[in-house]
Amino acid sequence: MNAIPAALREDDVVAALREILGSPANPRITLGIGDDAALWQPSRSHRSAITTDMLVEGVHFTRTAMTLADAGWRALAANASDLAAMGARPVLATVALGVSSETSFADLCELYRGLAAAAAQTQLAIVGGDLSRAPVLTIAIAAVGEVRAADAKTRAGARAGNVLAVTGELGAARAGLIVAQRHGVLAPELAEVALRAFRRPQARIGEGRFLAASRNVTAMMDCSDGLSTDLGRLCAASGLGAVVDAVPVAPAARALSRQVAEDAERFALSGGEDFELLVAVQARAFGYLAGRFEARFGRPLLEIGHLRAGSGMEFRGEPLERSGWEHFER
Repeated sequence: MNAIPAALREDDVVAALREILGSPANPRITLGIGDDAALWQPSRSHRSAITTDMLVEGVHFTRTAMTLADAGWRALAANASDLAAMGARPVLATVALGVSSETSFADLCELYRGLAAAAAQTQLAIVGGDLSRAPVLTIAIAAVGEVRAADAKTRAGARAGNVLAVTGELGAARAGLIVAQRHGVLAPELAEVALRAFRRPQARIGEGRFLAASRNVTAMMDCSDGLSTDLGRLCAASGLGAVVDAVPVAPAARALSRQVAEDAERFALSGGEDFELLVAVQARAFGYLAGRFEARFGRPLLEIGHLRAGSGMEFRGEPLERSGWEHFER
């Protein structure tokens, strides 16, 4: 096995772990390490989607940028978004907390109020968990969803010529992080929208189930690590390259990009935690599916480009490098 590089990247670690663990021996585990969630087939007609996510204080959140209730919300929403990316209906979750010596009982109650609010919105029932002492406050959640076997979508099913689309404008969460760090950089109305996107992101569960039910959707994942990074993962899983023609930029992100003298589309490409879904759709059916999507959800399914044979990503005629969140570079 190749050694893990000194400069760790999440994808390198995942690939190494997949090699160490090998393929699942249980035939009911139909998808293992490497996608948004694993898939388990409890019956002939349905599969369970299982995912886990961790938030560490000082790495994924700080109390200067958000409340502990916001941190709880984001932790649960991240798992719900992974289930949405598989087209799954959320069912249950467990929450394990590593509690630092500086964490009070009131802090835990505030954190759980955020978890409970997100659980109610996403219909994930919190059924248990664990508590332990830890150097810093750590939130680790495992969530389970259910999806019809025929509807389960992964990153690996896309085909050359498929249209690439996202379920909403991008960059607002990145703008919210900057607003939280530098007060007064945006007008109050845009600042409020950006902070809400950063602190209380919305998992696209209904949209995921709708898109997964279409046979014309060939692959799907969420954009939690930024479009440039996550599109690269979809391309790698499907063995394809991509051409990005346009990036839909949220108004708050566009305004903030001017403040930091950065191109608006590249600002959005490098963002993370938008939790919009990235989908590959058969070209001949995209117009019909997009029309049904807009009628159902009141907003458009936004075309951003297409997949092509080969490898690599391109934006405006130039190579597109991954510039989103890398877990081992922060």
